[in-house]
Amino acid sequence: MTILCLASYEKGHRFIIEAKKQGATVLLVTSLSLKEKAHWPLESIDEIYYMPDRDKLWDRGDLLNAVSYLGRNHILDRIVGLDDFDVETAAMLREHLRVPGSGETIARYYRDKLAMRVKARDSGIPVPDFRHVLNYDRLHEFMERVPPPWVLKPRSMAGSIGIKKIANQDEFWRLANELGDLQSQYLIERFVPGAIFHVDSIIFDGEVRFAIASGYGRPPMEVSHEGGVFMSRVLDRESLLAQDLVAANAKVMKTFGMQRGVSHTEFIRAAADGQICFLETSARVGGAYVSDLLEAATGLNMWEEWAKVEVAEKSYQTPRDRGDYAGLLVTLARQENPDTSEYNDPEIVWRLGKDHHAGLILQSPSPQRIEELLANYSQRMVRDIQASAPPRDKPTS
Repeated sequence: MTILCLASYEKGHRFIIEAKKQGATVLLVTSLSLKEKAHWPLESIDEIYYMPDRDKLWDRGDLLNAVSYLGRNHILDRIVGLDDFDVETAAMLREHLRVPGSGETIARYYRDKLAMRVKARDSGIPVPDFRHVLNYDRLHEFMERVPPPWVLKPRSMAGSIGIKKIANQDEFWRLANELGDLQSQYLIERFVPGAIFHVDSIIFDGEVRFAIASGYGRPPMEVSHEGGVFMSRVLDRESLLAQDLVAANAKVMKTFGMQRGVSHTEFIRAAADGQICFLETSARVGGAYVSDLLEAATGLNMWEEWAKVEVAEKSYQTPRDRGDYAGLLVTLARQENPDTSEYNDPEIVWRLGKDHHAGLILQSPSPQRIEELLANYSQRMVRDIQASAPPRDKPTS
């Protein structure tokens, strides 16, 4: 089997290594701007090609021609977008070359925040009230009916990038005017106070074969805009909340139609009434070290399992969950190389090595112990290490 991997950013090393280990021929198309600074696992890559880019964006016509040229000498069995920004591009190539996998319509449900909300709402899945930033009469009706604050979201960015909280109609129309012709690339949504959760899953033959529910500390958008320590932890698997989240995720996956791959899906439990609402999903491994968090708790790596799913022809062996619990803390640091040596409990199994960042992953058979350590460590990190930076309006490498 030959797998063509698209990577506009450097990620997916474990996917590439596992795909090669499974016997696949691995081709990688990546950005020319990464040529001198990326450290790809070259021993697991059969051929690597570089696309000229501007801010990691490839010309779709040039890419289609380049990959079609590769098809003269390679039978492309799978095309995989390793980054969120490569999902729709991979779908476009599959459609053109008739390679198995999600086409552009299904890919949009996992990439376009408007498409996924419309699909969920029309399928009876609860979502916060929203409007496409398109028809002004409908926007006026929405803002008269739904009290502020609201959230303005770009349809095709990743995570919290580009999201803005809006206090009133004047602020919305000012931002809309600044967007100009880009208005239709956005949606406006009711701001729902509540706790944010994520469910990470593996899908094969249209069925969820593995899913695990986790909960953020503060909402990621709040951390992005106001600063603080980013946290997540695996929920008690036997809790009603975890079971409800896993069930909600299964409904989303069945509705959206992915046949094989992995997904990172986010939900909110409204503070007002406890209702679990769908926020967004993706056809990728969770970012911000979530895959490391899950590996500490379960013993399986989502990148590696994704590779196994792609390579599998007829069957996929569902991984065994080890059954531990884990918690993650990451923060920007005032120091270039922050010293975390005083964080020394035996539950620490991972430390982040990145300039002006600090991060820890904790592992324990007890979810209560994880909660206790997260509460203690987050307070200490705010006092000793934490720095803040303005929220991003576009992705960075």
